[in-house]
Amino acid sequence: MKEEHRLGVSEVNLVVRHLKLDLNPSSDIEGAIKEIDQIYGLDSVSFDEKSSVINLAYDASRINLDGIEDVITKHSIEISHDWWTNFKEGYYKFVDKNVKDNAKHEPWSCHQRPRNPRK
Repeated sequence: MKEEHRLGVSEVNLVVRHLKLDLNPSSDIEGAIKEIDQIYGLDSVSFDEKSSVINLAYDASRINLDGIEDVITKHSIEISHDWWTNFKEGYYKFVDKNVKDNAKHEPWSCHQRPRNPRK
């Protein structure tokens, strides 16, 4: 069974991310979630209050974690500074860049006929 995704989300480029957040009294998590949810290429976003973890699913060929983090920061929220979250964040950004680069890459094969430059 093929799952339906939002407009702008290709299953081939779909990534799922989980990041712990540091909230403070001035944090507007509801506002951040609403704004993130409007980003083209996002499939889903949710926040687990008990663990302070934001869960994201998005098309990494269209958006990346940096853009989402900009929205989070705008609402007085920070990504947690613990070593595990920091490690995952770096890995997620690395994979996002590879997905985006590979989505643009045109496949090449040495078994193809050479193009006729005269046509």
